[in-house]
Amino acid sequence: MGPVRVLVVDDQRPFRLVAAAVLARTPGFLLVGEAATGEEAVTLAEALRPDLVLLDVRLPGISGVEAAAVIVQRVPGTVVVLCSSYARADLPFPVDSPGVAAYLHKEELRPATLRALWENAPTPT
Repeated sequence: MGPVRVLVVDDQRPFRLVAAAVLARTPGFLLVGEAATGEEAVTLAEALRPDLVLLDVRLPGISGVEAAAVIVQRVPGTVVVLCSSYARADLPFPVDSPGVAAYLHKEELRPATLRALWENAPTPT
């Protein structure tokens, strides 16, 4: 089995850089693309067919929640993890969406967390 192919989606370049650094330090994970908007996320997910998408909740254009719904419909088998700098309880809208495997506070992104998210992700149907 090859590496877990990851698409990182965030409108803030500093977070994309941090995520890329974490992925580089996590054996078995490979960054295959980056996007800054929900629309770009959908387009790249369809083109790259990643195993895992780390998707910011608040994005320009369609939100991460909306993009997640489209991605899981159009790219079956992709695991989507919604991310934000807000605590889940403080988000201005719900992030529960069909197909979303987990919610991750951005400060918790580290190799061990990434591995645990992947290992505990629901098996796509």
